[in-house]
Amino acid sequence: MCGIAGILNLTEGPPPSQDQVQRMLAQIRHRGPDEFGLYLDDRVAMGNARLSIIDLSGGQQPITNEDKTLWIVFNGEIFNYLELRPELEKCGHRFTTNSDTEVLLHAYEEYGAACLERLNGQFAFAIWNTKDRSLFLARDRLGVRPLFYTIQNGRLIFGSEIKAVLADDRVPVAIDPLVLKQVFTFWAPLAPRSIFRGIDQLPPGHYMEVRGTETIIRSYWEPTFPPADDAGSAQKTEGEFLEELSALLIDSTRIRLRADVPVGAYLSGGLDSSIIASIIRNFTTNRLETFSIAFSDTAFDESIFQRKMADVLGTKHHEVYATHADIGKVFPEVIWHTEVPLLRTAPAPMFLLSKLVRSHGYKVVLTGEGADEFLAGYDIFKEARVRRFWAREPQSARRPLLLKRLYADIPGMANNFAFLKAFFSQGLTETDLPYYSHAVRWRNTRRTTRFFSKALTDELHQGARSDFDQISYPKQFGRWGKLAQAQYIEISIFLSQYLLSSQGDRVSMANSVEGRFPFLDYRMVEFCDRLPDGLKLRGLTEKYILKKLGAKWLPPEIFARPKRPYRSPIHKSFFNNTAPDYVRDVLSPASIRRSGFFDPVAVGQLVKKIETGTSIGETDDMALAGIISTQLLHQQFVDHFPRSRSLPAASSIKICRGLTTKPHP
Repeated sequence: MCGIAGILNLTEGPPPSQDQVQRMLAQIRHRGPDEFGLYLDDRVAMGNARLSIIDLSGGQQPITNEDKTLWIVFNGEIFNYLELRPELEKCGHRFTTNSDTEVLLHAYEEYGAACLERLNGQFAFAIWNTKDRSLFLARDRLGVRPLFYTIQNGRLIFGSEIKAVLADDRVPVAIDPLVLKQVFTFWAPLAPRSIFRGIDQLPPGHYMEVRGTETIIRSYWEPTFPPADDAGSAQKTEGEFLEELSALLIDSTRIRLRADVPVGAYLSGGLDSSIIASIIRNFTTNRLETFSIAFSDTAFDESIFQRKMADVLGTKHHEVYATHADIGKVFPEVIWHTEVPLLRTAPAPMFLLSKLVRSHGYKVVLTGEGADEFLAGYDIFKEARVRRFWAREPQSARRPLLLKRLYADIPGMANNFAFLKAFFSQGLTETDLPYYSHAVRWRNTRRTTRFFSKALTDELHQGARSDFDQISYPKQFGRWGKLAQAQYIEISIFLSQYLLSSQGDRVSMANSVEGRFPFLDYRMVEFCDRLPDGLKLRGLTEKYILKKLGAKWLPPEIFARPKRPYRSPIHKSFFNNTAPDYVRDVLSPASIRRSGFFDPVAVGQLVKKIETGTSIGETDDMALAGIISTQLLHQQFVDHFPRSRSLPAASSIKICRGLTTKPHP
């Protein structure tokens, strides 16, 4: 796992300098502190900050092909590289390393953009072709690894993180008001935009080709589901589906253990991570150490289940103990790495967890992300099912009683039926909306925008489309079943844009730790997408088929326990006996007015409610996190961004220089 960065001249001009790309790498050296490498010629400068995991001695980048016409910088892993290499050798390719990076390069040389369909991995990479002077950029199917870019002054500037792009002092930096509203509605920016105006992300499952001044972006993969009326999957029995799931999950876990360094695993105490850890223990010979978060706040703590599972597996288990003060203390550092406002503090304990992993000498961990999205594990899928059932008889007194079975993890929800009924009846009969499954969540989250300043609100009202109309859907979306539609939205927005980014890559790589996700193996994803709805959500039983698998491998107190989403305390993390000074600073009226995003009076009233011990709800908690994180982001990236960082003097740097060439006719 690594970080990449580069500059390409789209028009004639001075060549990008070594110093420029080194400053870009310096901004992301946490992603790859082991080695650095540069490729330089008259048109392009590309660099790599390496976290050495495979082929420790031979895999330093950039890597070239046999005739030095292709050069690659790569962030990620190709898990099926051992299977691809013999195939490429039969085609005549010769290798000088044992790395997956070189396999990827030769796969591109052999198949062009079509190589992406053969890759089982998580990646973002750039390949420079010295023959035709073209640049090829690509990102993995689900966006596990990030890739940002901007075009400024005739130059394409790209990097694994926004801070690498901003290392070029000619790139302007400003928070985009429209994207800020997206975050305060959907929890994350909608691809391809980022929170900073003019800086975009290459969307998951896309590649970019740059030839001359022409830039073309194409999709090569997206989640897809069978039509609602397709009965083809019914030809298999439940037992056959279970057998296929078991075999796929074992193999996707096995190939994610490929590394020349030790590989650990996260244990959350829930079904998903416990199954992954169980596979490692029972179906491989790998040694296993496990890592988890224990909270001082008992409302969020699941350590009793984590320890139970570690005892069952016999692993050497490690915990990081997260207090309210710990979460508040590291939050600014978390925002520096996530590069986006957050409506949750949940990434902060994950940041502390990856720091624990690194302190024990591990660079790689396997985790359970993805099972909830692809096997319908979240309450939002149950919520949509209950509401559609209720909408068929809106006056029914019995049907809304099912709401009591939702959101047991949120205090007071199940015990206040009148509130539940009123809350979930919003837009109840609007079942034709493509986003019906998420409408209640988004409308509720959007209430956080009431803290926006008048100036920001006025700007957003000038010709902007409705929030929900900004979402694009695949052409076949209307043919899918209702559960599939809900899953697509959750996968394309929440999973890719928040969970795998702010709560995944960014806080693990902040401490030079690579997360790997067996449930996100594309074979697993496509298998789950083909499953009949009843094997994912059986009535109101989530992840039905995975629980069947869990019953074979896990103790009952783990596989049969109700789903409990990972959450983290918010207002208590910022207002406690040891609250950090930055909280009062960023929430002060002067600071609020200076940034201009929020109404200082409204923010002051929220602070007063918290300080006087008045109970605040979920929306106010989200608003508080969003306000603090936006203020921090503005301070760190707009007001005081350190553009002049440099690599450590003793760094191991590989420098490759290309010849000045003319375009191939």
